[in-house]
Amino acid sequence: MTTTLLRGSILDFPDAAPNAAEIAEEHARHIEDGVLAIENGRVAGVLDVDAARAANWDVDGAVDHRGRLLIPGFVDAHVHFPQIDMIGAWGEQLIGWLERHTFPQEHRHAEPAFSQEQAGHFVDQLLAHGTTTAVCYATVHPGSVDALFEAARARGMRLVAGKVLMDRNAPPQLCDTAERGYEDSAALIERWHGLDRLTYAVTPRFAPTSTPEQLEAAGALCKRHPDVLMQTHLSENLGEIEWVKSLYPDRIDYTDVYDHFGLLGPGALFGHGIHLSAREREVLSASGSKVVFCPSSNLFLGSGLIDLDALDGAGVDVPIASDVGGGTSLSMLATAADGYKIAQLRGQRFDPFRALYQLTLGNARSLGMGAHIGNFEVGKEADLVVLDPQATPLLARRTRNCEALADLVFALMIFGDDRVVRETRLLGTRAGPALEPAQEVA
Repeated sequence: MTTTLLRGSILDFPDAAPNAAEIAEEHARHIEDGVLAIENGRVAGVLDVDAARAANWDVDGAVDHRGRLLIPGFVDAHVHFPQIDMIGAWGEQLIGWLERHTFPQEHRHAEPAFSQEQAGHFVDQLLAHGTTTAVCYATVHPGSVDALFEAARARGMRLVAGKVLMDRNAPPQLCDTAERGYEDSAALIERWHGLDRLTYAVTPRFAPTSTPEQLEAAGALCKRHPDVLMQTHLSENLGEIEWVKSLYPDRIDYTDVYDHFGLLGPGALFGHGIHLSAREREVLSASGSKVVFCPSSNLFLGSGLIDLDALDGAGVDVPIASDVGGGTSLSMLATAADGYKIAQLRGQRFDPFRALYQLTLGNARSLGMGAHIGNFEVGKEADLVVLDPQATPLLARRTRNCEALADLVFALMIFGDDRVVRETRLLGTRAGPALEPAQEVA
């Protein structure tokens, strides 16, 4: 049995933590000088340094991260793998941005070699930013899903992905059919879902690019495979909402389109949800569906400012996500910083502990993975990230006088990016090259 000991400032949220709307500092577990024990890829224990010595742990041989934060790996609930090469593309709101930038980039994934190369780069970038689990959109090409799952599996990463379903209102070379989309998805589910740490998500892009027949097929897939997730987009842009009304005139609203085809439920992840009515929020809450908050993307594409208080009040679960490439960074810290700014513009509160909870245990729970990842409870998979408050001169000056934990967490959230990630570990093993020598203990 191989044991790895990590020493540092340990911060997580125990399984007893409440939902995101109620999270505060008292719900966190913080051990200023703690030791995390990992055995066979799982958490074996967490103790303060004195208790660890009393338990005869080899504290002096631990990987020394004193002065740094050890937290569970970040979970990104909505990100577009094929858009990594066009991140920050200029000059459009949603529909024009899709047509001008996104669709041409996604067409490149018809070539398997390109898709494989980009998948490796994408997954490595996630890990470099401290993201150890992500929910990803591939393209309409089944090979893009294969490439992404292969890259994640090779690194031992938890990952959710799905082939985009799109049979109208898109370039012909990116359109499938209702029948072919169903068959391709079913084959991908059979090949990948539940293999190692991989999960499939049925993935209609959004209602405007799917016919009623295709959304019906997507609902049939979810019914046939009740343990897969479902991801799509909802009420991101006002023009999009009007477009949906014209395409589905018999439905009450945008949410009702998805409800009609059986796409709501605890495994449903609806990206954005900015412009929802009270009726829609109630329906989403009652079904257990999630609304994924994508603050960086919403700001960058000018889509609007989500109403967190209204969603919280309705009891809707709201995970958070980078939404690259509409979002401008794979850093979940930078994503949370934009979430804070949106809340400020709304006159609402986005507490740093809520943000950290969402990036870890909260998002894991939203994906139905809270029993496996999200904190350092004994027996859980040891995915973690080490954050360095001294990573940049500005951050070092900002944090050196932080007396309160909340101030430190907030500073990391506002100024953090991939530079603060000293180390990312999957199942206890370092992902990618270490930034400095570190000692493992057998």
